[in-house]
This record gives sequence, structure tokens and C-alpha cells, in this order.
Amino acid sequence: MAPKYLTGDSQAINDFLDRFDVFLFDCDGVLWSGDIVFDGTVETLEMLRNKGKQVVFVTNNSTKSRLDYKKKLDKLGIPATREEVFSSSFSAAVYISRILNLPPNKRKVFVLGETGIEQELQAENIPFIGATDPAYRRDVSAEDYNKIAAGDPSLLDPEVGAVLVGLDFHINYLKISLAYHYIRRGALFLATNIDSTLPNAGTLFPGAGTISAPLIRMLGGTEPISLGKPSPEMMVAVEGKFKFNRQRACMVGDRLDTDIRFGIEGGLGGTLGVLTGVSSKDDFEAATLPPMAYVDKLGDLLGGA
Repeated sequence: MAPKYLTGDSQAINDFLDRFDVFLFDCDGVLWSGDIVFDGTVETLEMLRNKGKQVVFVTNNSTKSRLDYKKKLDKLGIPATREEVFSSSFSAAVYISRILNLPPNKRKVFVLGETGIEQELQAENIPFIGATDPAYRRDVSAEDYNKIAAGDPSLLDPEVGAVLVGLDFHINYLKISLAYHYIRRGALFLATNIDSTLPNAGTLFPGAGTISAPLIRMLGGTEPISLGKPSPEMMVAVEGKFKFNRQRACMVGDRLDTDIRFGIEGGLGGTLGVLTGVSSKDDFEAATLPPMAYVDKLGDLLGGA
């Protein structure tokens, strides 16, 4: 069934909004791009809150923690609390601490990623190595090859039970090599998300999926357990935290392959696409799994207020 185009149709917008009590929002490409807030974003969120709707910010960007996102929302003039934010870094930390139950001698996590992951792992008391540690931001040496081949504990920590891959702005050959050998030695392969691209400044840049892609190739196609959209693990975690009826919830996003798929496969009552990010009008119209409806930009929902 083709998605309904809502922009400019006030009655259709009102009917759509009345169907839901909870709105899950992607952030990059929906609310803003880089540090530019899209016109009408703040007013639309205020309108929804005034109508008694619950607002949740669900983002795959693992470079920021929930607290980081709260600070960004504040800076951009978007009212929100830390508890309304659900990031892929938080999702991964919760999964590792409360679901995986790693053995006591394998509780460490080797991280390819930024400080957002570190902060959420620390909040869940999960020991980790890698991430932003300067010791890993260097060229690989001949000695490194020998130590890795020998399983030298000075380089390959025997207590690592999982490898967690997110967007890493300082990825290098040493980090990839260590991640690969940890997984070969039995560590679980996890990813905050596998997005191929990241919208910023009005264009696209490499996403977290470009960091895990080389490992997938080296491991013969073995995929990581993804803990961001559209994974069912993330939906279960979001629902568990916010306690909502899925049929009365709507996912709002700019990407068919993550946001819209997340809402549809997660059994939500509706999905709403926006044209300010990755997917185009033609993408939405031609999709096998299209959103229930779409608008040019989030602020168009004000047309039904």
C-alpha cells in the first residue's frame, strides 16, 4: 500500500496524530542536520507534548551518550530530559550488562568507538578497553604482528569477552586487527548499529556500518549482533524502558532501512517518514516496506494543530 502524503492536508494530519500516544523520533536528518535545527522542529515537539503525547528520542549515533544528547538538545533549543533519550550506545550497554551475562573472567569489552560508548559502559559498570585510549591510536608495528599471532596478553587481553563496534573517528589498522583476533578467539561480535551512512551538514558521511564492514568481510560474512535500529533487541529495550502500547506508538524517521523498518518490524502502530534526511520521496513511494505516511519536514505536522 502506498504511503499517504500528509503535507498540506490538515485533516489527514489530525487524523494521523490522533492514532498515537507515543512518538519515537530519530534525530539526525529528522530534527536537525549537524547543528542546524529544521524549521518547525521545536514547535512541533511542543505541539505534541501539549496534546499529551509522549516523546522519545531514539538515535543510532553511538558517538554521544544520553547525557551528550541532552546537552545537544539543550544547545539547539529542543526541550528534553536525559531519560527521554535512547541511544544505540545505551542500548548496547544495557544489552551487555543485563542480557549477555558474560562470564566473570570474560567481562571486558574491546571497543571500536567514541566517548559516547565509554560513558554508557561506565554507567553500567562494564569494564572495557580500546575506544578513545591514545594507546590504540598509532601505527601497527612488526612487534604487534608477532604479539597478536602469539596471543600475547600484553596486547590481546584474555579477559575480553565481546567486541563492540560503533562509529570510530580514529579507526586504524591496529584496532581492526585486534578486533578481528578477539572475535576469532571467541569474543562476541556486537555493533551499536550498522548504518552505512551518517547525515551531517546537508550531505552524507560514512556511518558506523563502515567500521564493522571490514570485520564482516574478514569473518566470511559473519554479521554482528546489532543493537541499534532496526534490530528487535533495541525495540524490546525501548519498550521495556518506556512501557508503551506498540499499537499506539509511531516511529518518525528519514531512513527506510533503519527507522521505518524498525517501526514496521517492531510492530508499531505507525511510521512517519520525513524528507529532510537520507530517503527521498521516490524511495518512500517505491519501497516494499514504505512508511504509513510521510511529510516534507517534521514542521509540516503543525498544519494540523
